[in-house]
Amino acid sequence: MKLIARYNRVNLLTTIVVMLITGIVYYQVISLILIKQLEKNLQVEEDEIYEYVDLNHHLPQVFKSNDQQITFTEAKPGSVERHFINTVYHNFDNPKYAKRHPHRDDDEYETGRGLITSVTVGAKYYKVLIVVSTVEAEDLIQIIFGITAGVILLLFVTLYVTNRLLLNRLWQPFYDLLKELRLFDITDSKDIPLEKTRIDEFEELNQAIIGMSTRVKGDYKELKTFTENASHELLTPIAVINSKMDTLIQTDTFTHKQSKLLSDLYGAISKLTRLNQSLLLLVKIENRLLERNEHIDLKQHIEELLIQFEEIFLDKELMVSSDLVEKEVVASTYLIDILLNNLLGNAIRHNHAGGEIRVKLTSEALIVQNTGATEALQHDQIFTRFHKSTESEGSGLGLTISRQICENLNFTLNYSYQSSFHTFTVNF
Repeated sequence: MKLIARYNRVNLLTTIVVMLITGIVYYQVISLILIKQLEKNLQVEEDEIYEYVDLNHHLPQVFKSNDQQITFTEAKPGSVERHFINTVYHNFDNPKYAKRHPHRDDDEYETGRGLITSVTVGAKYYKVLIVVSTVEAEDLIQIIFGITAGVILLLFVTLYVTNRLLLNRLWQPFYDLLKELRLFDITDSKDIPLEKTRIDEFEELNQAIIGMSTRVKGDYKELKTFTENASHELLTPIAVINSKMDTLIQTDTFTHKQSKLLSDLYGAISKLTRLNQSLLLLVKIENRLLERNEHIDLKQHIEELLIQFEEIFLDKELMVSSDLVEKEVVASTYLIDILLNNLLGNAIRHNHAGGEIRVKLTSEALIVQNTGATEALQHDQIFTRFHKSTESEGSGLGLTISRQICENLNFTLNYSYQSSFHTFTVNF
């Protein structure tokens, strides 16, 4: 999930939760304020009743009203406790009410707020019920809440759109830098361009990445130069040693022990020669110095290679089967030959006498299978440089070179083990 999407999601959820809580609190506060106002009006009416009774010594006249209703009921002295209640208001032909609720009859009840109190007139004790309708207050609450909700929703939409547009613009330098990093090539002399931005964090990130890429390219160039120089410098002494060894073997007669020592030395020199050649080849492949692409008939190359290895197959009594279809790739012939030689060479070298090799070529992949060790190889190490089994006489660079060739050609090289067969698959 992208950072902007994650931020917008968290921001959206937080805003919704805050709005819901705020809306509930706001509704309750407004309701409480309006109810308190109604109670004040009830208290005013109560005070007017007391004043009227004190002046006139009798109850005020009760009449129908669309604003409030008052009822007096005789009661036992001291039996009434003053308090506010939620009750109903008996509406009498209220045009406003009828207009708001045309489906109801004229004589209807609606919600109201009441005050129960008491008054004494002479020797009589009365229970007083003063009721006012809360419909107007509820309508006012709904109007206020609706307007507020609309303002909040408009604010929310505005903030969401603004944040989305603003964040996309703010993060654009980051995406530009990320694009340059994807295109970064350690072998390319072109530096990562400096992205112009007024944001300090992105400016520091730009400087850090440019500094890092410069150091990486410098280290890579030094390592590349060292590897090339070391490999080239080794060519001459290795060639001299080989020449002197050939001359020494041909100039005299040696004892059996001396011959064995010379043979071991000669074998070590040959191994050093192959190792140096493999290192030079790996450097050239990594630096893409051998890419002379052309159209290659892969089926024909494999068939020719199987014919070249035919004597080795017979000598090791290997059963070889092939299932090849026409397949053309655009690549360097030299690199394809190295790849095929390495895969088939490994299948022969790590096989046992009387074993089996299967080669299958489809339009999607090249599959080379061979019998050999009864356990799977270590997946995380088989393509590592100089990793090899203790019985192997190779340099430990064959699969590393094969993997690098596949990467250069945009292929993938994978290993698996199943049913006693070690399988290497090149996916085109």
